[in-house]
Amino acid sequence: MSASASHWGSPSAPRRALLIHGMSMCSNSWEGIAQLLAADGFFVVAPNLLGHAWRRGSDYSVSRLAEDLRSYFVMGTSYDVIVGHSLGATVALSLLPFLPPKKVTVILVDPAIEIPDEQLDINQGLFVDDVASLKTPDEHMAENPAWSRRDCVLRTMGLSMCDGAIIKSLFQQNKSWSFGHLFKNVTPNVKISVLLADPDFGAVCRLEHIPRDVKRLDARVIPGTGHWIQFECPDVIMDAIPLPRANL
Repeated sequence: MSASASHWGSPSAPRRALLIHGMSMCSNSWEGIAQLLAADGFFVVAPNLLGHAWRRGSDYSVSRLAEDLRSYFVMGTSYDVIVGHSLGATVALSLLPFLPPKKVTVILVDPAIEIPDEQLDINQGLFVDDVASLKTPDEHMAENPAWSRRDCVLRTMGLSMCDGAIIKSLFQQNKSWSFGHLFKNVTPNVKISVLLADPDFGAVCRLEHIPRDVKRLDARVIPGTGHWIQFECPDVIMDAIPLPRANL
């Protein structure tokens, strides 16, 4: 297992959660959700994806990012819930064939499923610029009033540990960006919940990107919420976990 990860809660906790961050973020960006999960009796693990938090490689395909996380399932390790945001949600989908047979809830937070090449090039430029010209936490707060100061600090931290050239490689190595076919890997032990941002607030994923013929899959739009649902509306993610909550 890679040592490049963050942990919350006790390793002996009765439930386990795996959190997978998005593009140009880092494991610490899950701090808010992780604290809520730990308070509900979870041991929480959040790895840093290849190409992030100074982790380098040569292959940054989504399949390779998922392969890199298979070490988190060694020796029968399983999770009650897996949450992925944006790129991390696509990686979570890529992990489906490798999940143990135990029942698991997979929560995809505004997943990056289908992105046309023209939009992908635009996104690449935006992310590379964000890495090259770091905004301060105060600047993030001014642009995102629904975010806490903690989350704004963590956004700056994630960007500061990325290399623009690697971010560019990640985009280029995943053209054409189309991952809807991964939903075919949903097995009977897996329940998928897709939480989509409001299209009027910068959603990456659209309802039409989500297949309607997959059992144990539900998808819904969170009105008035942007791409960073975990920052703006963490309770929506917690409510998607159909497991006993410690405070119930």
